[in-house]
Amino acid sequence: MATRIQPVTSIFIFILLFTGSGIGSLGQQYQLVVSTWPFVEAVRAAWRAVDNGSSAVEAVVEGCSACEELRCDGTVGPGGSPDENGETTIDAMVMNGVTMEVGAVAAMRYVKDGIRAARLVMQHTKHTLLAGEKASDFAISMGLPGPTNLSSLESIEKWKKWKKDRCQPNFWKDVVSADRCGPYHPKNDTQHSMGACSNVDLMGTMNARSFHFGHHSHDTISMAVIDKMGHVAVGTSTNGATFKIPGRVGDGPIAGSSAYADAEVGACGATGDGDIMMRFLPCYQVVESMRQRMDPTLLSS
Repeated sequence: MATRIQPVTSIFIFILLFTGSGIGSLGQQYQLVVSTWPFVEAVRAAWRAVDNGSSAVEAVVEGCSACEELRCDGTVGPGGSPDENGETTIDAMVMNGVTMEVGAVAAMRYVKDGIRAARLVMQHTKHTLLAGEKASDFAISMGLPGPTNLSSLESIEKWKKWKKDRCQPNFWKDVVSADRCGPYHPKNDTQHSMGACSNVDLMGTMNARSFHFGHHSHDTISMAVIDKMGHVAVGTSTNGATFKIPGRVGDGPIAGSSAYADAEVGACGATGDGDIMMRFLPCYQVVESMRQRMDPTLLSS
């Protein structure tokens, strides 16, 4: 399993391992909250909820919601990570490890409460994932505040600086552009799409970028909670990759990639290069490997 997630540039995984006849056998004394990164206030919010008797799902929602309100690291909630158009959008997911239900929203515009919208998808639809502006319409129709501008002065200034730097770095590859900021065209289709007499400078070819991911370039809160009944849930929330191509959906709302839970086995949360993580579903692999009694220390090595 470790070799399969090796292509991820950088990845952080937390693991909860359950033994015996399942998580339900742990009883009421083992409630637990754990999350990625030092999002202390989010963990405290989730702990208050679960300690007061809330379900694992409710506590995950409270914890991730606190991170959205605090705009943790600028990578969760509104006001961060502008896309190529300068807009901030939201990805979020919640999973019930007992029922295996999942609710998620992706590339959601105009609504800041990503994790609450994901919970509403789980509660009030038979779907798993809603995306884009229609996800926003759903969330607002279900009572969440909106529509609202999710950008901030900081995110707009960040976007303006990026535009001034000729839109570098970005997520395009094997394309050409007249001014490095698009519109982009495939290299092998340049003459057809831009005309045989085009003055496009082929030195404007955009190469695949190798992004370095470290502690300060990670996004997403991924959280797991065990409640007083021994039930487990996981959730995530993020505003995605900075300067992403509009419409991009990352690993955050994808069950098995950013988080996964099975009350009979355990739970996993991860952050890293989401576009690679989605190809390998690291959290699903971790939980299934634990089901096969693999040592958790080997899974995270």
